[in-house]
Amino acid sequence: MTAHRRRQAGLAALTTIVVAAGVLGIVVGAQAIPLSGIWHALVSPTGLPTDQIVTSLRLPRTVLCLAVGIALGTAGALIQGHTRNPLADPGLLGLTAGAALLVVISMYAFGLRNPDQYVWFALAGSLVAGIVVFGVASVGGGNASPLNLALAGAAITFGLQALTNALVLQDTFSLDGYRLWVVGSAAGRDISVFWQVLPFLAVGLVLAVINIPALNGLNLGDDVARSLGINVAGARVIGLLSITLLAGAATAACGPIAFIGLIVPHLARGWVGPDYRWLVPYSALLGGLTLLVADIVGRIVVAPAELHVGIVTALIGAPVFIALVRRKVPVAP
Repeated sequence: MTAHRRRQAGLAALTTIVVAAGVLGIVVGAQAIPLSGIWHALVSPTGLPTDQIVTSLRLPRTVLCLAVGIALGTAGALIQGHTRNPLADPGLLGLTAGAALLVVISMYAFGLRNPDQYVWFALAGSLVAGIVVFGVASVGGGNASPLNLALAGAAITFGLQALTNALVLQDTFSLDGYRLWVVGSAAGRDISVFWQVLPFLAVGLVLAVINIPALNGLNLGDDVARSLGINVAGARVIGLLSITLLAGAATAACGPIAFIGLIVPHLARGWVGPDYRWLVPYSALLGGLTLLVADIVGRIVVAPAELHVGIVTALIGAPVFIALVRRKVPVAP
């Protein structure tokens, strides 16, 4: 079997596993519900308690985990490609810090507490932070180089975090709401949150697909990319806009989710190599699968209580990343 065929077969197998994990995410919970009950709730609900559990609780969080995982996996692959930095993740552009600041402002100034109320503030914060970072990185020579992006992102992130800390330390109400958001979770999110962020996720994925052909050339260096006929500035703008939309919408929906955007592209790269035509779709599916599994694990390990998915990804992600480095799995684009 050729390498192309193997990658196609792997993509099909990975898609099947993701679907199976999604079904498992609906089945697993504090109350055991048989597959017949799941089918009844989805196809012909009659208002039974199990129907409410499936349609109001488990289905929304499963859909959100899948969508957010796909978004973070895709954004992680793109940001590592554009910055040529194996340690880059979507938070490098200040997206998480920008979302956090506006979430705290929404709590402090308007008293908002529910995710469906402040999701727009989080999304706006991510988008504004991404634009500011790109603008700062372009000051001077007008070239948002990988180094300029990393430096600008770090500076803006620290500044936004300082403002956020200053607000939450002044107001107990904001601190209580912020600590619940910042841990990262899909639990308690209504399906309306998914519909609110879906347009941004969809546009971000379309831009990612448009951006894929240029990524292989960009990773050879800007000069080589130009010699291959790639519009470096245009490709970088499209890529960063895609990253901002994907990571911003994901963060707005579930709060900060650690390690997905950092580790998943490395796992995909070890599987399919550095070709971004395969790396990006594999990263997307692996991101969705990882977040679904993390959410399921969080429901099981301390049952009948739950661990938030952001805590599970951090607990799993740290040792996995250390193992990747120690085994010298290729982590550089």
